[in-house]
Amino acid sequence: MDNPILTMEEREAINNGRWFSSLSPSLRHDILRCAYVKRYADGELITARGEAPEQWIACAKGAVRVSSTTLTGKQVTLTYVEPGVWFGDVAIFDGDRRTHDAHAHGPTTILGVARADFQRIIAQHPDFSEALLKLHARRIRLLFSQVEDLNTLPLRARLAKQLAHLARSYGAHDSSDTEEVRITLQLAQEELAQLLGASRQRVNQELKTMEREGVIRIEPAGLVVRDRHALRRIAEAET
Repeated sequence: MDNPILTMEEREAINNGRWFSSLSPSLRHDILRCAYVKRYADGELITARGEAPEQWIACAKGAVRVSSTTLTGKQVTLTYVEPGVWFGDVAIFDGDRRTHDAHAHGPTTILGVARADFQRIIAQHPDFSEALLKLHARRIRLLFSQVEDLNTLPLRARLAKQLAHLARSYGAHDSSDTEEVRITLQLAQEELAQLLGASRQRVNQELKTMEREGVIRIEPAGLVVRDRHALRRIAEAET
């Protein structure tokens, strides 16, 4: 499945990533120059918990599902890495093993940088270390925000915020004459519930309520956001 060249769409996703686009042109050039492309089918393992960190990774297309396994052997989804986002650098820094599994969710393309190249770029570009610190700081802020939401917001507000995020990251308009946004990331309700720290039954109830209110539409192929403004109002009203 490997094709050593990114498509125009994949390259655009990498170059337009919020963090990557903030780097200097010379640093971006050196990262891309030593990066390699790998493509995965849905469900294929990208990295496994317990592995030595041999690469720094960016999602260029599709999604990377990061998961953990419970004591009973059940896989629990923790997050989805979207196109343009880099990950896997923490284990390279501390030298410890990977702490989670990463699988392709749908057809997925990743860009990888070998550990030795990653360390060489740090040595050659002093601004790279500062940029990575900013990336880590952003992750920590996001983590604290998620923990705060989990402990302070009702499920309805958390669900609205999650759907709004998915619409921004994976939204597509079915036609130019509608404001509706189709979430192209295919998620089962159980997976959505895991992201929210809730049961599938409760998430299903909230989704049906939002559908009756005309905020979303539930289809066999996935969710359609009919009113993004209403979705935002739900999230803000419950905070």
